[in-house]
Amino acid sequence: MTNLIERSAAAYSCPLLIKHLLETALAREPKQEIVYRSQARLTYGDLRERVGRLASGLAKLGVRPGQTVAVMDFDSHRYLECFFAVPMMGATLHTINVRLSPEQILYTINHARDDIILVNSEFAPILEQIWARVEGVKSLIWIDDAGGAAKTSLPFAAEYETLLAAADPHYVFPDFHEDTRATTFYTTGTTGLPKGVYFSHRQLALHTLALRNAIIAK
Repeated sequence: MTNLIERSAAAYSCPLLIKHLLETALAREPKQEIVYRSQARLTYGDLRERVGRLASGLAKLGVRPGQTVAVMDFDSHRYLECFFAVPMMGATLHTINVRLSPEQILYTINHARDDIILVNSEFAPILEQIWARVEGVKSLIWIDDAGGAAKTSLPFAAEYETLLAAADPHYVFPDFHEDTRATTFYTTGTTGLPKGVYFSHRQLALHTLALRNAIIAK
């Protein structure tokens, strides 16, 4: 019985982390393509390289486990890269709801205690309106689908593609507890200010596995 218990404990040595979802896809279908509109086509191998570069670039800007990285972007390949890179570093990804009012966006940024914000150029005017009251943000990263330079008064520390191009793709993502917060976002439609909620690595991994099983069952 003792040996059985020891074997069972040893078998559960892999926490349910988002990085294992990416590793599995990469191992099984490295050439499977991810398509974002007409703007980007990436294989899983390409995605893993860009995720590593993004993590390395964010680390150079000072991102550490436990910090929060926010994104103001469309549902793009960049957002997918952030969805893996940020939580896999042990940080939390805050998806800023750009459909909220500027005042509500300001509240969520300050309430989430964002350390870095990645901003698509189309949403820069919103951030400009509230920037004087934003608290604690250490760096901004510029995103532009056309690859243009930042034309704003906001103090951007880097441009997304330039940051990735200069970064190391071989970032080593650590293991940590699967109940670590992975993502956060804010709900609306109720009285009062937006309400913050979050998902852990474990919750997201289990949701993915459940959805996969449901699709296969059909």
